[in-house]
Amino acid sequence: MQTDDTSNLEQTSSEQELSHTDKITGVFSEPTKMFSTTSLFPPRTKDWIIPLLIVFALVGILRSVALLNEEVYFQAKQDQTKKIEEMVKNGSIPADQLDSAQERADKQMEFMRGPIGWVINIVSTLIFGSIFFFIIVAIYFLFVKFLLKGEGTYQSAMVASALPMYISAVQFLIAGILTFMMGKMIMDTSVATFTGTERSNILGFILSKIDPISIWAYFVLSIGLAKMFKSQSVGKYYILVFGLWIVGGLLIWFIAKAVPFLSFLNM
Repeated sequence: MQTDDTSNLEQTSSEQELSHTDKITGVFSEPTKMFSTTSLFPPRTKDWIIPLLIVFALVGILRSVALLNEEVYFQAKQDQTKKIEEMVKNGSIPADQLDSAQERADKQMEFMRGPIGWVINIVSTLIFGSIFFFIIVAIYFLFVKFLLKGEGTYQSAMVASALPMYISAVQFLIAGILTFMMGKMIMDTSVATFTGTERSNILGFILSKIDPISIWAYFVLSIGLAKMFKSQSVGKYYILVFGLWIVGGLLIWFIAKAVPFLSFLNM
């Protein structure tokens, strides 16, 4: 009788490991097949670090480029003024410091349009984006490992989480184009963005989750986690991933409502 280890060894030897380029193609065309093949081999560092660097660098660059557009810059300044005024109303900033706070914010925005501002923006996006990524992956890993009893490592979760980021890269590119077309900063492709609904209310939160590209990315993430953790059932991974997306989003929404200083979380 052939053991599972022998069977897995024979299957691995009959499969050829995909290149990173093939994995990118597979994310868009055949994620199930791609992750099934990828799971037969040890997780590769390049499979999480390359998409991580590309996507967060892209976000930083798009934000910096967007501020060169005068319409976007003017809209950003108006939004900034509105937030400062709201912070004065709720007591986060003393009323007599409104003008000085506005002046500091204007100088900072102008500085961020320069070359040093570009570097700061891109580097800070890479650093804080990576920290956020590691935390989110840790949450997925703990739930998959201890709740769903998946067979994999933290690096398996990193690969499963990072490769779908190429779908997010497409979303950010579309958002970048829309930013210049609409004359305001666009960071996603949700219904809330296109209807101009404020995300500080519950309707805005709901509409922000109706985003075809984000939903696509989370579907692929679910498949990736299921395959990288040797699961035959993807259904429970769909429930986990989308459940954490909704519940986590609600938690952040309530925190931002309770702590006005963190209102930027609902952007």
